[in-house]
Amino acid sequence: MSELAFPTVTQYASPDLIEAIAYQGHAPADDPRWKESGAPDHATYTRWCTQICGIACLRMILLRRDGHAPTLFDLLDGARKYGAYTENTDTRTIRGLIYAPFADYVHAELGLVADVHGSLPAGKLIDLLDAGQTVMGSVHKEIRRPDQPAPGRGGHLVLVTGHKNGAVRFRNPSGHTTETRNAELPIDVFTTFYGQRGIAFD
Repeated sequence: MSELAFPTVTQYASPDLIEAIAYQGHAPADDPRWKESGAPDHATYTRWCTQICGIACLRMILLRRDGHAPTLFDLLDGARKYGAYTENTDTRTIRGLIYAPFADYVHAELGLVADVHGSLPAGKLIDLLDAGQTVMGSVHKEIRRPDQPAPGRGGHLVLVTGHKNGAVRFRNPSGHTTETRNAELPIDVFTTFYGQRGIAFD
C-alpha cells in the first residue's frame, strides 16, 4: 500500500482551527466539532485534546490498515487502561504518551507489532523506513514552522511514513496547514527538531 493511503488525522476535531489554537490564542476547548473526536463530554475533550498526538498517529495507522478505526477517545481510553498515560492526582498533570505500555496496548488489543526505540538516530530511522516500517517519531511541535530555528527536540509525535531524495515524509497531527499536516522536510532540517526516539510499526 502506498504512502498516499495514509489518511491525515488531527488531534483537534477542527483542523482549520489549529493555526488559531497554536498561534492566535484560540482556546482548544472552543472547538464546535469536538463531539466528532468521540469524547464523552466537552470537559474530557478540553482536558485531553492537546495531549493526543500519538493517539492521532495510531488512528492513521489503523485507518490505513483496516479502512476504519475507533474514535480518538476510544483509542485513548484503551491506552490509558494499559498505563500509556498517567495523571498526577494532586496537580492533575498528564504524563504520556509512555512508549512501552502503549506498545503493549496496540499489540494486545489492536494486533499491531510495535517496537519501542529509546534511541533512534536519523540513520536508523531511515533503515526502518527502508524495511517497510512506519515510525511514530518524537519531534518538537514547532516542526510545523521549519523555516524558523528549532526551539528544541522532541515532545510531540508525528507519523513518519517514508523518505526519498534526502527528505522524510510525515503526517503531523497538529499541523496548522494542509502542507504541514502532510509534510516533507530535508532530513537535516527534520533532525533539528527530532528527539531521536520513537515507536516503529510493521
